[in-house]
Amino acid sequence: MKQILLSLVIIVLLCAPSSLSIKTKLTKKLTNYCTTLADEFPQIPEARQADLRALGQYLFEKVKAEEEIKLTVICTHNSRRSHIGQLWLLVAADWYGIDNLHAFSGGTEATAFNVRAVDALNRAGFKIGGTNSIDNATYGASWHRGSRPNAKTLMFSKKYDHSINPKENFAAIMVCSEADESCPIVPGAEARFSLPFDDPRYFDGTASEALEYDKTCRLIARDIFYAVNHAKELMVIDAEGSK
Repeated sequence: MKQILLSLVIIVLLCAPSSLSIKTKLTKKLTNYCTTLADEFPQIPEARQADLRALGQYLFEKVKAEEEIKLTVICTHNSRRSHIGQLWLLVAADWYGIDNLHAFSGGTEATAFNVRAVDALNRAGFKIGGTNSIDNATYGASWHRGSRPNAKTLMFSKKYDHSINPKENFAAIMVCSEADESCPIVPGAEARFSLPFDDPRYFDGTASEALEYDKTCRLIARDIFYAVNHAKELMVIDAEGSK
């Protein structure tokens, strides 16, 4: 009986999702944050779910084709929502075990990565380091245990067509209505997804500032996790069908 139980344990471990080891590498605070996101999926309106599933379908098709996934998150100033979306895409890819996903961000104009958004991400469990002592400072980010923020993420405000962003074979994710309307065409994008979020900047300097930034961070995380989870579900269905 012990041998049978041992064999079953081994089978379970071998069949466990590849993302399991990645999850254990996230910061403890971020792991706790991510663990609860799926519980909120039912709160997403059906129309929004459909838009997010379209993004998930795109991710699945890129994985199935064994192609590199490049996503540029775009808002007007590349100061808040687009940076938040960029980081959550990278974490969601880790969480669900989707390889070769690269996330970028940009705006219709450059300003600065707003320190309030930086603070909200740090409160969620990221480790973001940099300085706001100069205009448009560059920040580094990390979300794994034992690692330090680094400039490889190159988080600073820039236009969506900046030299570090992809020029072709990428998807544009529009996270604000203003950028969506002012950029009806994003040159080089092979797909475009309109997923606007309310701008937390309207609460800057108010008593509810931190609460509203945390709320925006949570909404973006939830929606992105829903989309990436859908891609993972399609991958599992496809794998089962090919057996």
